[in-house]
Amino acid sequence: MSRARQPPLVTGISPNEGISWTKVTIRGENLGTGPTDLIGLTICGHNCLLTAEWMSASKIVCRVGQAKNDKGDIIVTTKSGGKGTSTVSFKLLKPEKIGILDQSAVWVDEMNYYDMRTDRNKGIPPLSLRPANPLGIEIDKGRFPQKDLESLFPGMSADFTSENFSAAWYLIENHSTTSFDQLKTAVVNLKKQANKKNEGSLAYVKGGLSTFFEAQDALSAIHQKLEADGTEKVEGSMTQKLENVLNRASNTADTLFQEVLGRKDKADSTRNALNVLQRFKFLFNLPLNIERNIQKGDYDVVINDYEKAKSLFGKTEVQVFKKYYAEVETRIEALRELLLDKLLETPSTLHDQKRYIRYLSDLHAPGDPAWQCIGAQHQWILQLMHNCKESYVKEQKGKDTFLFYLYIYIYIYIPMLDLDSDVRPSPIGHLSQTASLKRGSSFQSGRDDAWRYKAPQQVVFVEKLTKLVVSQLPNFWKLWVSYVNGSLFSETAEKSGQMERSKKNARQRQNDFKKMIQEVMHSLVKLIRGALLPFSLREGELRQYGGWEMKSELSGQWLTHVIQTVRLSSESLTALEIPNDMLQIIQDLILDLRVRCIIVTLQHTAEDIKRLAEKEDWVVDNEGLTSLPSQFEQCIIHSLQSLKTVLDCKAGEASVFQQQKTQEDVCQLSIAIMQGFIDCLEQLSTKPDGDIDTSHLSVDVSSPDLFGSIHEESSLSSEQRLLIALSNCRYLERHTFLNIAEHFEKHGFQGVDKITQVSMESLKELDQRLFEMYIEFKADPIVGSLEPGIYAGYFDWKDCLVPTGVRNYLKEALVNIIAVHAEVFTISKDLVPRVMSRVVEAVSEELSRLMQCVSSFSKNGALQAKLEICALRDTVAIYLTPESKSSFKQALEALPQLSSGTDRKLLEELLNKFKSSMHLQLTCFQASSSAMMKT
Repeated sequence: MSRARQPPLVTGISPNEGISWTKVTIRGENLGTGPTDLIGLTICGHNCLLTAEWMSASKIVCRVGQAKNDKGDIIVTTKSGGKGTSTVSFKLLKPEKIGILDQSAVWVDEMNYYDMRTDRNKGIPPLSLRPANPLGIEIDKGRFPQKDLESLFPGMSADFTSENFSAAWYLIENHSTTSFDQLKTAVVNLKKQANKKNEGSLAYVKGGLSTFFEAQDALSAIHQKLEADGTEKVEGSMTQKLENVLNRASNTADTLFQEVLGRKDKADSTRNALNVLQRFKFLFNLPLNIERNIQKGDYDVVINDYEKAKSLFGKTEVQVFKKYYAEVETRIEALRELLLDKLLETPSTLHDQKRYIRYLSDLHAPGDPAWQCIGAQHQWILQLMHNCKESYVKEQKGKDTFLFYLYIYIYIYIPMLDLDSDVRPSPIGHLSQTASLKRGSSFQSGRDDAWRYKAPQQVVFVEKLTKLVVSQLPNFWKLWVSYVNGSLFSETAEKSGQMERSKKNARQRQNDFKKMIQEVMHSLVKLIRGALLPFSLREGELRQYGGWEMKSELSGQWLTHVIQTVRLSSESLTALEIPNDMLQIIQDLILDLRVRCIIVTLQHTAEDIKRLAEKEDWVVDNEGLTSLPSQFEQCIIHSLQSLKTVLDCKAGEASVFQQQKTQEDVCQLSIAIMQGFIDCLEQLSTKPDGDIDTSHLSVDVSSPDLFGSIHEESSLSSEQRLLIALSNCRYLERHTFLNIAEHFEKHGFQGVDKITQVSMESLKELDQRLFEMYIEFKADPIVGSLEPGIYAGYFDWKDCLVPTGVRNYLKEALVNIIAVHAEVFTISKDLVPRVMSRVVEAVSEELSRLMQCVSSFSKNGALQAKLEICALRDTVAIYLTPESKSSFKQALEALPQLSSGTDRKLLEELLNKFKSSMHLQLTCFQASSSAMMKT
């Protein structure tokens, strides 16, 4: 079968290259009719359907996932068009390393750099001495492939802080398009930076030159004075004086500056403490910041801060740091519990579930939060399904109680108020009110349409239940898929360890998840069976999944609606790529529902066929038929058409007739339908009006025109009804039953030949019985009047006068035969040959018997007998059969032969006279012989 739409075609992607998780816009043709039509999207061989966002038939937005191939096509798959093609490709780039001073949307682990800053023995300069742009000119990133640069400079790096730094690689990567003049400027900048480093050590010396010279001058003056005095006395006294001065100066200085020095030491201590607080304020403020961010819901900020604190202070031996880090761990543990509660909280969206799982994973929560979430969702879905059933069962019981009290009010309380009223409800009217609460059908009046079209509780329940499963199971399945492929933790390669652990756990728990899906499917199927097919459940299962009050089984119309609902649910679940073996139980349910729908529809059709007796109006058309055969055929066709969607097999479904028992049951029900109509015909044609069985009637029994048409046509005699029934039987045999057999075959029914054969045999038996009854009604009086008419007036064949014509008894018999002809012709001219032939057979047989019983004839008696026999034979010649011809022959052979020509001439004259005198009456016997029908 050709597809309704062309396959998808991708003609453009923007951007056409990038790293994993790059957001791209795909453009093309026939990219689907809607979000549900999009069933597949791969870029470079990686499935990107989970991140895909369908915008229109020519535009899709998604994120590129982690792929093995560096370059590949973009393939879109839709339900309506199938797997598509691509005229463009996407190039997957490796992620660039983030430098220590580069701007980044994520926090970079600075632990190594922190260690280098505090380890002064290594002599590594601080971060401030590592400029991001050492050349001091504008950086222009080139578009040289990373692979080519790696192959060109093996073992080297473009990072100027690396031991394997390559200047050529750095220039190609960052200044491939820079002009020569700008490179000259860069050289000047490099020289300035080098000079600044050399001059830095001399700056301190230059700043203290004046002080140095003053000290030098003072020392020289003292030395000269000592040499000029030249005596030891002076030297001794000067020395003593100098020491005294120095001591007094020292004591005075201590006295003057002790308070200042004390304040200085305190200020230095405070300054050091403030420096520590300032330097490590991140850790000291972290507990409060965690509380605030948790309240605001900024869990990403909390996790980033925690990771940073853990990397910096996780293994510290400083007591203050250990104390504050313990406070951080306490709050993080509370956050883990909070996130786990939110994760297991239901209902919850798939986006929130993934988010909480990633948070818990980043916080290194114990256990497996993703699997805990899957288990919680599974139990929640099961609970929702059972709660749905319980709510509808209670609602049904509440409605039944209301209807009970309504019945009491209408049929007990109100009639008691009307006991003294002159107008009393008739039995028919009472039956009408009762029947209005029963099942509707295509043959009921329109007063109960509100009841008939209001969906039963079981139907509403199935719709609600399937909608619930179809809405919840996709997220449940997608959560498992994300758990299997590791995308719950990262959709890039940043956390490959977590992804590998997730995949390993998923492989170990595949059987457990399969059991979860099977449990959901079994619960869905058994809940539907409990509502619609309770007989298919065991007693223990019925107590758990049943509980419905099955006062009357659903009609075929509602079962068809339910089948369509379950089919749509099955298609939705199949689209999730759930394995077929898990969904097979739903296919088995659909098959059982289809079989049950067919059985119930045929049973209801059989009941409707029985009610066709009410519709007989005895109005005959030009072919001698009433509307009953047409109504019967339309009823069957309508029933089969209502089963068309049930009989048709959808994808993955088996034929409803694959089981032998189903074939036999459907065949027997079809035969019962045909037999029911045959019984209806017999009932109408043989029983008086008052004897028609009305036990099966529903709402139509009370309609004002119940049997109205029959009563209006009460002037129809029983013989006329037999003729109408015979005409209907003839049409059924030649047209209706054959048409119905064709419809059975068209809809795939098995055993159609058997249905037709059994129905035809039963119809022929009824036709023969009705025909014999009619012949008995009409032929017996005519036959019985022959013998008294022949011997009226003491007529004697041995002693009679010369014949003067046909006697009155024969004329009377012919008039009665003409009356039969007129009656049959009025109903159906096609029945005339069959009826008239049998009447003539009966009359001729009786006449032959009477002639053979005469012991002897006189000459005149023989002539009279031969005249009457020939007159009757010639009159009904077109209706003669081999049997009637034989009877007339035997009657003539019982007469003496006419010997004289005079007698034969007289006989001929009398015959002509008879035919001439009764020409008008005998006109009905002058039809063309070609109009006769074989009996």
